[in-house]
Amino acid sequence: MHKYIFKRLIMLIPVMLGVSFIVFTLMYFTPGDPAKIMLGETAPKAEVERLREEMGLDDPFLVQYGRYVKNAVVNQDIGRSYVTKRPVVGEITDRFPATLKLAAAGVIVAVLLGIPTGIISATKQYSIFDSVSMVAALIGVSMPNFWQGLMMILFFSVYLKWFPSSGFTSLKHMVLPAITIGTSSAAIITRMTRSSMLEVVRQDYIRTARAKGQTESIVINRHALKNALIPIITVIGLQFGGLLGGAVLTESIFSIPGVGRLMVDSIKSRDFPVVQGGVLFIAITFSIINLLVDILYAFVDPRIKSQYK
Repeated sequence: MHKYIFKRLIMLIPVMLGVSFIVFTLMYFTPGDPAKIMLGETAPKAEVERLREEMGLDDPFLVQYGRYVKNAVVNQDIGRSYVTKRPVVGEITDRFPATLKLAAAGVIVAVLLGIPTGIISATKQYSIFDSVSMVAALIGVSMPNFWQGLMMILFFSVYLKWFPSSGFTSLKHMVLPAITIGTSSAAIITRMTRSSMLEVVRQDYIRTARAKGQTESIVINRHALKNALIPIITVIGLQFGGLLGGAVLTESIFSIPGVGRLMVDSIKSRDFPVVQGGVLFIAITFSIINLLVDILYAFVDPRIKSQYK
């Protein structure tokens, strides 16, 4: 198991190099002079040239990329914000707790809604509940987050005045953003749970358990659900990783000071180091979550754990 984890961590290196190269290339060829952005459009030309030389912006592309990677690996320095002049790492780590809380709340909402609904739909296939839940799941997958967020603000904040429309300082502030970001994930988890459970409940060992007189709750929860969990865990892990990087619209709509909103503001102000650092950080987080999901497989299915020995 330890060898497997070590091997997966080593495999992160080429992934991170590939992500950093793509992002650096996109930012390099994006129009806009970082020296002018930092000094302002009215800055003297000589001052702009001096700053360009100081920042190494006149060096060839590969030299600049090599310096970026070296600073990131050796000094854990991925640059400074053009706007705030603070280290990018500090800018991201200050915002990451809000994004992590939002993504975790969204996944909790998705799991609490998706798994029970998927199980009931599978055990009552072709019933009214199954039909209604599958239509609701289809709507949940198709509904854009930004539209749902705006409608929830209008109804629950403006009309009913139950929840605040912005901010992220209390549990009450988290309700609307968590539901907004968790709805589409709940729909995907519902469909995956139903599909996986339908496959398992038709197996011979489920019929055997029922023939032995086991109650339906034990058959479903102990025998069927446990064997259907692998694809469900995979989807939950992917959704969690996606929410960490895809909370941009939700954070913007509800004015949550997270990484997504930081990246949107940085793109608007052409703060390239923050955009590069934000994308790299999200890629690392997504890869680590995938690794944790793979490790979780071993605890759910002993057959997988035996392969790691």
